[in-house]
Amino acid sequence: MTTVVIGISGRDEVNARVMRALETGKPQGAYRSFENSAELWRTLSPKRWDVLKVMTGAGALSLREVARRVERDVKGVHTDVHILLNAGLLDKTDDGKFIFPFDSVHVDFMLEAA
Repeated sequence: MTTVVIGISGRDEVNARVMRALETGKPQGAYRSFENSAELWRTLSPKRWDVLKVMTGAGALSLREVARRVERDVKGVHTDVHILLNAGLLDKTDDGKFIFPFDSVHVDFMLEAA
């Protein structure tokens, strides 16, 4: 099972993960990091979470099929799918369909007192 870990990571933490992978020659797992919580929540809005939910384990889907499954218009889903694509959470197949290449999502961040 392939899990993507979505979290908030500074550049130092991301660089350390890359260096560990280079030094050990071993994958460090699938990570999608955001610089801060505002960026994370701006990218992963509730409607985009719905897109990820219906795409998890579904294989490659057309844009129209994703829109049908989330019960939304194609234009709005098009915008959301492309934001998720640019965030590295979705992939586009050679035949123009979209796929969520992970079996599960783990969100990892900590809220601390200011």
